[in-house]
Amino acid sequence: MADTDEPDWLSKDELWAWQALATVLMRLPGILDTQLQRDAGINFFEYLVLSGLSMAPDRTMRMSELADAAQGSLSRLSQGVARLEKRGWVRRCPDPADGRYTLATLTNDGLAMVTATAPGHAQAVRRHVISPLTKTQQRQLQAISNRIVDTFDY
Repeated sequence: MADTDEPDWLSKDELWAWQALATVLMRLPGILDTQLQRDAGINFFEYLVLSGLSMAPDRTMRMSELADAAQGSLSRLSQGVARLEKRGWVRRCPDPADGRYTLATLTNDGLAMVTATAPGHAQAVRRHVISPLTKTQQRQLQAISNRIVDTFDY
């Protein structure tokens, strides 16, 4: 019988895999933030908000759904949307179907900004994530990422 007090340490190969992923997790957001700050004066999270709205029907989503789409908490989303509202790119209003919810809508100026910013962002993603991988590795990355996400408790 195994000693339950002994930690379940990572093997050498597991540790190397984890360290490689941790490096990506820590460095890639900063790389993407730098490109987006330079090109549009926004961070990666704000770009995810604008991009999510640009793909939504009528460029509108409930804030709770938008938080999920942008991978952020409602608090973080509220702060980000407030910054985007000040720039005239997003507007908020109560949901006419259910006033308990708030809708976020991408304005025409916001759509123009995200449309102008998307090519540079796509180029950064291609350079740092897509191009270093073969087509097979790209499919593996998607499968691996989905398997990891499936373990998350929301």
